[in-house]
Amino acid sequence: MRESPPDILCIGSVLWDIIGRSSLHMHLGSDVPGRIERLPGGVAMNIAMTLRRFGLRPAILTALGRDSQGNDLIETARVLGVDCDYLYRSDDLPTDRYMAIEGANGLIAAIADAHSLEAAGDKILTPLSDGRLGTVEAPWEGPVALDGNLTEALLSQIAHSPLFAKSDLRVAPASPGKAERLTPLLAHPRATLYVNLEEAGILCQRNFKSAHEAAEGLLARGARRVLVTDGGRAAADGCATGGDVIASAPPAVLVTRVTGAGDTFMAAHLVAERRGSSRDKALEHALIAAARYVSGELAT
Repeated sequence: MRESPPDILCIGSVLWDIIGRSSLHMHLGSDVPGRIERLPGGVAMNIAMTLRRFGLRPAILTALGRDSQGNDLIETARVLGVDCDYLYRSDDLPTDRYMAIEGANGLIAAIADAHSLEAAGDKILTPLSDGRLGTVEAPWEGPVALDGNLTEALLSQIAHSPLFAKSDLRVAPASPGKAERLTPLLAHPRATLYVNLEEAGILCQRNFKSAHEAAEGLLARGARRVLVTDGGRAAADGCATGGDVIASAPPAVLVTRVTGAGDTFMAAHLVAERRGSSRDKALEHALIAAARYVSGELAT
């Protein structure tokens, strides 16, 4: 018998991050010395790990294979305090992986092999309807961190599903290439979107010069709440019912890594709001946490 339900559900990609990092500037065709690590990752997992560090009890809803990599990932996640009791395990799909190369000048290239998550479809949502986390009649009422690695069809299903009618949806694209998948959730009355400047432009089909301008553009498209980041430049928070768009610049730090920074920003912002912080204080808290992460001060 479980003592209590988790504080938050993280729905989406949970996989192994294979990251090669070098302290040198890199370009196409570079062959340089560095370090290669295998770390638990994926948008949902990155958010869950950060939430755990901030004292929350997250559970992940995802798909993993019944393979050695899946076993290792579950064991590692549980050691980190992430609840894996509700995830879906497939007999015929492998555990997903992500591979990236980072240099001193940022992300050089990356490949996400998240085909198993996409193939699993709505099987990962079963605990929300079978009584373990909720039912259609009594849906989950807590916060949900939703990852854009899900297919557009599944994201559209979630946008209209009674299973999420009372959820506080916090939504992040997996990458600019998948930003359009979030379109069904753009005008959802209970959704907060966390995007970067490029992703905001894709959703609005135009270019923006600043996060502030992008937040205004997304609100004009019908978004209820948006957080827009722009690397080392000012980030913005726009709310359709909470006043004007506000903006704040992140602390200046030496960048040692970039993969997972957006997920850290989202998790830190969510935690700050749960603790009652004002919009400006929550934005500041998230920017500081993300800066600490990219500088290497905040552990993975």
